[in-house]
Amino acid sequence: MEPSRRNIFWSSMISGAAAGLAYDVIFFPMETVKTRLQSKQGFINSGGFKKLYRGLGPAIAGSAPSASLFFATYDGFKEIVQPYVEPKNYPFVHMGGACAAELMACLIKVPVEVLKQRRQALLTDAHPAILGIRTLYRGYGITLLRDLPFGIFQMPLWDFLKLSWKNKMQRDCTPLEGAIAGAFAGSTSAALTTPFDVIKTRIMLSHISQKRVKISDTMREVYKERGIKGLFTGISLRTFGFGLSSLIFFGVYEQTKYLCSIYLFRESPRL
Repeated sequence: MEPSRRNIFWSSMISGAAAGLAYDVIFFPMETVKTRLQSKQGFINSGGFKKLYRGLGPAIAGSAPSASLFFATYDGFKEIVQPYVEPKNYPFVHMGGACAAELMACLIKVPVEVLKQRRQALLTDAHPAILGIRTLYRGYGITLLRDLPFGIFQMPLWDFLKLSWKNKMQRDCTPLEGAIAGAFAGSTSAALTTPFDVIKTRIMLSHISQKRVKISDTMREVYKERGIKGLFTGISLRTFGFGLSSLIFFGVYEQTKYLCSIYLFRESPRL
Protein backbone atom coordinates (compact mmCIF):
# COMPACT_ATOMS: atom_id res chain seq x y z
CA MET A 1 0.00 0.00 0.00
CA GLU A 2 1.36 3.41 -1.00
CA PRO A 3 1.79 5.82 1.91
CA SER A 4 -0.22 9.04 1.82
CA ARG A 5 1.52 12.41 1.68
CA ARG A 6 0.38 13.14 5.21
CA ASN A 7 1.92 9.88 6.46
CA ILE A 8 5.14 10.59 4.56
CA PHE A 9 5.34 14.01 6.22
CA TRP A 10 4.79 12.73 9.77
CA SER A 11 6.98 9.68 9.25
CA SER A 12 9.82 11.92 8.04
CA MET A 13 9.32 14.29 10.98
CA ILE A 14 9.45 11.48 13.56
CA SER A 15 12.31 9.60 11.90
CA GLY A 16 14.36 12.77 11.42
CA ALA A 17 13.93 13.74 15.07
CA ALA A 18 15.04 10.28 16.23
CA ALA A 19 18.07 10.35 13.93
CA GLY A 20 19.08 13.86 15.05
CA LEU A 21 18.92 12.96 18.73
CA ALA A 22 20.87 9.73 18.26
CA TYR A 23 23.57 11.54 16.29
CA ASP A 24 24.13 14.35 18.79
CA VAL A 25 24.16 12.17 21.90
CA ILE A 26 26.54 9.55 20.48
CA PHE A 27 28.95 11.75 18.52
CA PHE A 28 28.98 14.93 20.58
CA PRO A 29 32.51 14.35 22.03
CA MET A 30 33.92 13.91 18.51
CA GLU A 31 32.25 17.16 17.44
CA THR A 32 33.75 18.90 20.48
CA VAL A 33 37.27 17.73 19.58
CA LYS A 34 36.82 18.90 15.96
CA THR A 35 35.54 22.30 17.09
CA ARG A 36 38.53 22.79 19.39
CA LEU A 37 40.98 21.73 16.68
CA GLN A 38 39.54 24.40 14.37
CA SER A 39 39.36 27.11 17.04
CA LYS A 40 41.61 30.16 16.71
CA GLN A 41 42.62 29.71 20.37
CA GLY A 42 44.05 26.28 19.59
CA PHE A 43 43.09 22.84 20.82
CA ILE A 44 44.60 23.02 24.32
CA ASN A 45 43.47 26.57 25.10
CA SER A 46 39.94 25.68 23.98
CA GLY A 47 39.75 22.86 26.50
CA GLY A 48 41.66 19.94 25.01
CA PHE A 49 40.00 16.71 26.01
CA LYS A 50 38.26 18.23 29.04
CA LYS A 51 34.48 18.64 29.33
CA LEU A 52 33.76 16.94 26.01
CA TYR A 53 30.01 17.11 26.63
CA ARG A 54 30.03 20.87 27.26
CA GLY A 55 27.22 22.38 25.14
CA LEU A 56 25.19 19.18 24.87
CA GLY A 57 22.06 20.95 26.16
CA PRO A 58 21.64 23.33 23.19
CA ALA A 59 22.54 20.51 20.81
CA ILE A 60 19.82 18.22 22.17
CA ALA A 61 17.28 21.06 22.19
CA GLY A 62 17.90 21.82 18.53
CA SER A 63 18.88 18.50 16.96
CA ALA A 64 15.42 16.91 16.91
CA PRO A 65 13.50 19.85 15.38
CA SER A 66 16.33 20.65 12.95
CA ALA A 67 16.66 17.10 11.58
CA SER A 68 12.90 16.69 11.67
CA LEU A 69 12.37 19.82 9.59
CA PHE A 70 15.13 18.78 7.18
CA PHE A 71 13.68 15.38 6.33
CA ALA A 72 10.08 16.60 6.25
CA THR A 73 11.11 19.25 3.71
CA TYR A 74 13.34 16.91 1.71
CA ASP A 75 10.85 14.04 1.47
CA GLY A 76 7.94 16.43 0.95
CA PHE A 77 9.77 18.16 -1.90
CA LYS A 78 10.45 14.83 -3.60
CA GLU A 79 6.87 13.66 -3.11
CA ILE A 80 5.44 16.81 -4.71
CA VAL A 81 7.93 17.34 -7.55
CA GLN A 82 9.00 13.82 -8.59
CA PRO A 83 5.68 12.80 -10.24
CA TYR A 84 6.19 15.55 -12.82
CA VAL A 85 9.80 14.64 -13.64
CA GLU A 86 11.28 11.83 -15.70
CA PRO A 87 13.25 9.25 -13.66
CA LYS A 88 16.51 10.19 -15.38
CA ASN A 89 16.17 13.68 -13.88
CA TYR A 90 15.49 12.52 -10.30
CA PRO A 91 19.00 13.53 -9.12
CA PHE A 92 18.13 17.16 -9.89
CA VAL A 93 14.95 16.80 -7.84
CA HIS A 94 17.01 15.41 -4.97
CA MET A 95 19.43 18.34 -5.24
CA GLY A 96 16.55 20.80 -5.12
CA GLY A 97 15.04 18.97 -2.18
CA ALA A 98 18.37 19.04 -0.34
CA CYS A 99 18.71 22.81 -0.91
CA ALA A 100 15.18 23.50 0.32
CA ALA A 101 15.71 21.23 3.33
CA GLU A 102 18.98 22.92 4.31
CA LEU A 103 17.45 26.39 4.03
CA MET A 104 14.69 25.39 6.42
CA ALA A 105 16.83 23.37 8.85
CA CYS A 106 19.43 26.14 9.21
CA LEU A 107 16.83 28.44 10.74
CA ILE A 108 17.08 26.20 13.80
CA LYS A 109 20.54 24.71 13.29
CA VAL A 110 22.60 27.91 13.17
CA PRO A 111 21.69 29.50 16.55
CA VAL A 112 21.95 26.06 18.17
CA GLU A 113 25.42 25.53 16.69
CA VAL A 114 26.56 28.98 17.79
CA LEU A 115 25.63 28.20 21.40
CA LYS A 116 26.97 24.66 21.20
CA GLN A 117 30.34 25.51 19.65
CA ARG A 118 31.02 28.49 21.91
CA ARG A 119 30.42 26.24 24.91
CA GLN A 120 32.54 23.48 23.40
CA ALA A 121 35.40 25.97 23.05
CA LEU A 122 34.84 27.05 26.69
CA LEU A 123 33.88 30.62 25.76
CA THR A 124 32.04 32.21 28.68
CA ASP A 125 29.59 34.44 26.80
CA ALA A 126 27.46 31.64 25.31
CA HIS A 127 24.04 32.69 26.61
CA PRO A 128 21.17 33.80 24.35
CA ALA A 129 20.48 36.94 26.40
CA ILE A 130 24.10 38.03 26.01
CA LEU A 131 24.66 37.06 22.40
CA GLY A 132 21.53 38.51 20.82
CA ILE A 133 19.87 37.59 17.53
CA ARG A 134 22.65 39.00 15.33
CA THR A 135 25.31 36.87 16.99
CA LEU A 136 23.07 33.80 17.27
CA TYR A 137 22.73 33.86 13.48
CA ARG A 138 26.38 34.68 12.92
CA GLY A 139 27.59 32.03 10.54
CA TYR A 140 24.23 31.54 8.80
CA GLY A 141 25.75 32.42 5.42
CA ILE A 142 28.81 30.19 5.79
CA THR A 143 26.69 27.39 7.25
CA LEU A 144 24.56 27.47 4.10
CA LEU A 145 27.71 27.75 2.00
CA ARG A 146 28.95 24.56 3.71
CA ASP A 147 25.69 22.64 4.06
CA LEU A 148 24.15 23.34 0.66
CA PRO A 149 27.07 21.73 -1.23
CA PHE A 150 27.15 19.00 1.41
CA GLY A 151 23.45 18.27 0.90
CA ILE A 152 23.75 18.49 -2.88
CA PHE A 153 26.47 15.82 -2.75
CA GLN A 154 25.09 13.67 0.05
CA MET A 155 21.36 13.31 -0.53
CA PRO A 156 21.37 12.54 -4.29
CA LEU A 157 24.28 10.14 -3.77
CA TRP A 158 22.41 8.43 -0.92
CA ASP A 159 19.24 8.09 -2.97
CA PHE A 160 21.22 6.96 -6.04
CA LEU A 161 22.99 4.21 -4.09
CA LYS A 162 19.72 3.01 -2.59
CA LEU A 163 17.96 3.03 -5.95
CA SER A 164 20.85 1.17 -7.62
CA TRP A 165 20.79 -1.48 -4.90
CA LYS A 166 17.00 -1.72 -5.08
CA ASN A 167 17.12 -2.31 -8.85
CA LYS A 168 19.86 -4.89 -8.46
CA MET A 169 18.13 -6.83 -5.66
CA GLN A 170 14.58 -6.25 -6.94
CA ARG A 171 13.39 -5.13 -3.51
CA ASP A 172 13.53 -2.09 -1.22
CA CYS A 173 16.70 -1.48 0.78
CA THR A 174 16.72 -2.71 4.35
CA PRO A 175 17.47 -0.11 7.07
CA LEU A 176 21.04 -1.47 7.32
CA GLU A 177 21.60 -1.18 3.57
CA GLY A 178 20.22 2.36 3.62
CA ALA A 179 22.57 3.17 6.50
CA ILE A 180 25.62 1.87 4.62
CA ALA A 181 24.68 3.97 1.59
CA GLY A 182 24.33 6.97 3.91
CA ALA A 183 27.75 6.34 5.46
CA PHE A 184 29.46 6.38 2.07
CA ALA A 185 27.56 9.48 0.95
CA GLY A 186 28.23 11.27 4.24
CA SER A 187 31.98 10.62 4.39
CA THR A 188 32.48 11.66 0.75
CA SER A 189 30.51 14.88 1.21
CA ALA A 190 32.28 15.68 4.48
CA ALA A 191 35.74 15.50 2.93
CA LEU A 192 34.77 17.78 0.05
CA THR A 193 33.23 20.47 2.28
CA THR A 194 35.86 20.62 5.06
CA PRO A 195 37.13 24.15 4.17
CA PHE A 196 33.61 25.55 4.57
CA ASP A 197 33.36 23.84 7.95
CA VAL A 198 36.65 25.36 9.14
CA ILE A 199 35.54 28.89 8.15
CA LYS A 200 32.12 28.37 9.73
CA THR A 201 33.69 27.32 13.03
CA ARG A 202 36.03 30.34 13.07
CA ILE A 203 33.15 32.74 12.42
CA MET A 204 30.95 31.22 15.11
CA LEU A 205 33.81 31.39 17.62
CA SER A 206 34.80 34.98 16.81
CA HIS A 207 34.71 37.54 19.59
CA ILE A 208 31.26 38.86 20.46
CA SER A 209 32.45 42.47 19.99
CA GLN A 210 32.94 41.86 16.26
CA LYS A 211 29.67 43.04 14.75
CA ARG A 212 30.44 41.75 11.27
CA VAL A 213 32.70 38.88 10.35
CA LYS A 214 33.35 38.43 6.64
CA ILE A 215 33.78 34.99 5.10
CA SER A 216 36.57 36.19 2.79
CA ASP A 217 38.51 37.82 5.65
CA THR A 218 38.22 34.71 7.79
CA MET A 219 39.38 32.50 4.94
CA ARG A 220 42.45 34.72 4.37
CA GLU A 221 43.19 34.66 8.08
CA VAL A 222 43.13 30.87 8.22
CA TYR A 223 45.27 30.61 5.08
CA LYS A 224 47.79 33.13 6.45
CA GLU A 225 48.09 31.19 9.72
CA ARG A 226 48.31 27.62 8.42
CA GLY A 227 48.30 27.67 4.64
CA ILE A 228 46.13 25.36 2.57
CA LYS A 229 46.39 22.72 5.29
CA GLY A 230 44.60 25.10 7.63
CA LEU A 231 41.52 25.04 5.40
CA PHE A 232 41.46 21.25 5.71
CA THR A 233 42.05 21.13 9.47
CA GLY A 234 40.23 18.15 10.92
CA ILE A 235 39.50 16.54 7.53
CA SER A 236 40.44 13.04 8.70
CA LEU A 237 38.33 13.32 11.82
CA ARG A 238 35.49 14.93 9.87
CA THR A 239 35.54 12.27 7.12
CA PHE A 240 35.77 9.36 9.53
CA GLY A 241 33.29 10.96 11.90
CA PHE A 242 30.71 11.63 9.19
CA GLY A 243 31.10 8.15 7.79
CA LEU A 244 30.47 6.59 11.17
CA SER A 245 27.84 9.09 12.27
CA SER A 246 26.01 8.84 8.94
CA LEU A 247 25.85 5.09 9.43
CA ILE A 248 24.08 5.68 12.75
CA PHE A 249 22.09 8.71 11.56
CA PHE A 250 20.65 7.12 8.43
CA GLY A 251 20.33 3.77 10.18
CA VAL A 252 18.15 5.27 12.90
CA TYR A 253 16.23 7.26 10.30
CA GLU A 254 15.58 4.22 8.09
CA GLN A 255 14.71 1.94 11.01
CA THR A 256 12.36 4.48 12.60
CA LYS A 257 10.66 5.13 9.27
CA TYR A 258 10.29 1.38 8.75
CA LEU A 259 8.72 0.97 12.20
CA CYS A 260 6.41 3.93 11.57
CA SER A 261 5.20 2.32 8.34
CA ILE A 262 4.28 -0.87 10.20
CA TYR A 263 3.05 0.21 13.61
CA LEU A 264 2.09 3.87 13.46
CA PHE A 265 0.62 4.29 9.99
CA ARG A 266 -0.28 0.61 9.46
CA GLU A 267 1.23 0.26 6.02
CA SER A 268 2.47 -2.95 4.45
CA PRO A 269 6.00 -3.95 5.55
CA ARG A 270 8.86 -4.34 3.09
CA LEU A 271 9.10 -7.64 1.31
